[in-house]
Amino acid sequence: MGIVNIEDDLHDQLRKASTVSYRSINGQAAFWIKIGLLCELNPKLSYSELIAQELREAGVEAKALRTAA
Repeated sequence: MGIVNIEDDLHDQLRKASTVSYRSINGQAAFWIKIGLLCELNPKLSYSELIAQELREAGVEAKALRTAA
């Protein structure tokens, strides 16, 4: 693990986003980094498709989510 230096404005946005998504600031940064990497590696997939792919790989079933709502 290391330290990443980011601009103050980006850190402020990161802090706000982490509150909304119920993640730690480090967790939110890791999420953004992972999604950014996935976007670069899969430029033809949308954000929704990438998230759906990650959920499937984690074993989350959309059908179970729909019935829980």
